[in-house]
Amino acid sequence: MKLAYYPGCVAQESGKELDMATRFVCRALGIELAEFPSFSCCGSGFVDEANEVLNVAINVRNLALAEKAGLDLLTICSTCQGMLSLANLRYQDPKVKERVDAALRPLGIEYRGTVKVKHLLRVLTEDVGVARLQEKVVRPLGSIKIGAFYGCHLLRPADELHWESAEEPHAFEDLLKAVGATPVYYRGRVMCCGFPIQFVKPSTASQIAGRQIDDAKAHGAEAMATPCPLCHISLDAYQNQAEKAVGHALDMPVFHLPQVVGLALGATPEQLGLARHLVPVDAALAKMTAPVASR
Repeated sequence: MKLAYYPGCVAQESGKELDMATRFVCRALGIELAEFPSFSCCGSGFVDEANEVLNVAINVRNLALAEKAGLDLLTICSTCQGMLSLANLRYQDPKVKERVDAALRPLGIEYRGTVKVKHLLRVLTEDVGVARLQEKVVRPLGSIKIGAFYGCHLLRPADELHWESAEEPHAFEDLLKAVGATPVYYRGRVMCCGFPIQFVKPSTASQIAGRQIDDAKAHGAEAMATPCPLCHISLDAYQNQAEKAVGHALDMPVFHLPQVVGLALGATPEQLGLARHLVPVDAALAKMTAPVASR
């Protein structure tokens, strides 16, 4: 399987551990990543609020680059997945298409609308498949209780993304079971992490993040994992602020999706960049890791 790799902004800078883990997992599973240095930012929802057509044009340009190479597009960010998928959908509107085409024509870019946008979670659970993934596990994760945190954009708007239920998804939990962890079900797993308002109302954003972590913890979670680097920033990098907002310690290690999978596939913590996390993951690792099984 070969895919156009769209790492997004965070994974190339502050969240480089996400890129490291993704590359390990893809190598282990035989997924070839085609690099496109000229990919641009998806707009992260902010451009969309100011100018919908411009946001569609930015993302259609990215999609057109993948289309020219004959590849579908792999993203590792829920927000990127949402923006790229919605651009694909909105481009079908003749009025939007006309304006976007006019903006891209001087750049010599044409798009026929053939590219599928695939988040890593969907690639792992559908294209690779949970059963095949389970066969590749060399270090089952010791039944540690992990709360998946889907966030907003991976599942919404459900009637346009045509994947899982925005209220009762199960793909991430299926994956956690396949790698030997015990999934924790809690209401906050499909709620917002607070990131969209972090720079406008930081106190409210911290309360939201703290509430979701508390919810996972109350249901027995010993760690959390998210498919979105922006959610990871809210839950890990800003967890100290969330603790102040809720008035008590949280001490919740938060993993990126491919880090959890990478550990089960035999990666070392160094290969997955786990030392880059703000909240220490040592206690969780002690419960998750065991010697790699020989085959």
